[in-house]
Amino acid sequence: MSGIEEFFTIWDWAVLFGYLLLTTWVGHAMRGHQASIKDFFAGGRSLPWPAVSGSMIATEISGVTFIGVPGGVMAAQGDFTYLIWGLGSIMGRVVVGTVFTKVFYEDNIYSPYDYMGRRIKPGLKTLATVFFTIGSILAQSVRVLVAALPLMIVTGLSFEACIFIIGVFAIAWTLMGGMRTVIWTDVMQFFLFTIGGLLTVFWIAGHLDGGIGQIFSQAGEAGKTRWLNFDFGLGGAFQFTFWVAIIAVPFQNVGAFGVDQLNAQRMFCCKNAHEASKAIIWSSVGQGITYLMLVVGAALFVWYANHPPEGVVADTFNWQAEEGVPGPGRGDFVFPTWIVTQLPPGLSGLILGGVFAAAISSLDSILAALSQTTISVFYHPEQHTGEQDQKKLVRLSRMWVIIWGVFLTVFTLLMRWMKDEAQIPIIPLAFGMTAYTMGPLLGMFLCALIGKGTLRGLVVGSALSFLLVLFLRADVWILLHFAGMPYEWLDALPSYSVVGSGEGASLDTLVGFHWAWPMTTAITFLCGRYLFRSPGNGEA
Repeated sequence: MSGIEEFFTIWDWAVLFGYLLLTTWVGHAMRGHQASIKDFFAGGRSLPWPAVSGSMIATEISGVTFIGVPGGVMAAQGDFTYLIWGLGSIMGRVVVGTVFTKVFYEDNIYSPYDYMGRRIKPGLKTLATVFFTIGSILAQSVRVLVAALPLMIVTGLSFEACIFIIGVFAIAWTLMGGMRTVIWTDVMQFFLFTIGGLLTVFWIAGHLDGGIGQIFSQAGEAGKTRWLNFDFGLGGAFQFTFWVAIIAVPFQNVGAFGVDQLNAQRMFCCKNAHEASKAIIWSSVGQGITYLMLVVGAALFVWYANHPPEGVVADTFNWQAEEGVPGPGRGDFVFPTWIVTQLPPGLSGLILGGVFAAAISSLDSILAALSQTTISVFYHPEQHTGEQDQKKLVRLSRMWVIIWGVFLTVFTLLMRWMKDEAQIPIIPLAFGMTAYTMGPLLGMFLCALIGKGTLRGLVVGSALSFLLVLFLRADVWILLHFAGMPYEWLDALPSYSVVGSGEGASLDTLVGFHWAWPMTTAITFLCGRYLFRSPGNGEA
């Protein structure tokens, strides 16, 4: 127990669970008819594009932005440079909205991997699904972790209890109505995120003599509102720079929104390609929520600069003076702690209910996507179009939702251990998990888009890409180090620097993993396009 849980009253508990139950009721009311997998996984392709767009924003924002972004600004060297990545994000969405949506609606498919299998070879569908599954398990468990850790602190629940609540609601929401329930509950999270951010800024401004102007002036003087960084970002540190934003980030976002089934599945819920295009392009509005959460971080910085934390509050996020500048050692705990200690009882429960719902939203979204891809690979739904067959497939889909739900909640416990041991900030950890699989998936899709490529070449390219990221990031080596493997042999590689020796050694990365997004896309595409081509028709 941290002591912070004493601020979380019975009224907060009532509001928190009341909000979760209200969201559950809305999801039940909007579930529609679930007679086929088209209903379960694509909402009958009848959902309005604004709702689909709002769902994309809510899934993108999640707890990573709602908690991690303000904590990042609060950190000793934190600023607004994360905002510049929005340029690459918007560029990626425009590409997906103008190019990808058209091909998705040409055939009766339910995922980008169905498209790849038809255009190249059926085996590519399996390969892409494997990469998607690995990437989803890594990335989405981080999103759940983001929300569960601070909720554990402010509510007094154990980490396992927080994960259990998130997992139960996520499975229930997905089972209830498939993608229809997922999307409409996401829309509720979108509005609560926005309300929570605005409420925080105006609440703090109302308790400062200089109002909102003081937030921007005082944060600006401390360098917190700096948003442009023209460093090329080649070093190992995770950097939000202009060049990374316009060169590397578009690859990540084209992959995330166009090839990752987590977001692509939402586009399949629209009535046609035109509405799907509007949904993805208009989801760029979500960058406004990102800016809002940066302002929340600035507001929190000014608040604690004028009201330094003391006692249990200071202990909760490890308040310290790094390089003479006071700041939190655990930035991810700052916003939830402020919510529960400063807002009136009930109101803090509502906002933290949104944090719980954000974690649930991240998990239920990926459960639907993982279930769909599993059904597609193992049961070949395109071969079973009869009414009874469709009902059986829906039952199997629900079974796989439960299986994946249990697996992901357990895997999140492992991710918590890794984060605690490696001391990795939340946002780099979340983005870093996508580096392993996003580029290879995009490379596979590009080969399918031009209709030229070899399955063997794509297997080689994706394997080389995975190995490249393995030797750019430290995740696996940290796990192996705690299992007894020394770091010293990695010091000979140009991508690592080993500090110290023996059990006390630490591993630093020297190359920014964000460059893996375009590099692995190119490697996979080029290998798929040019390796193992037969002399006759150029493909094998």
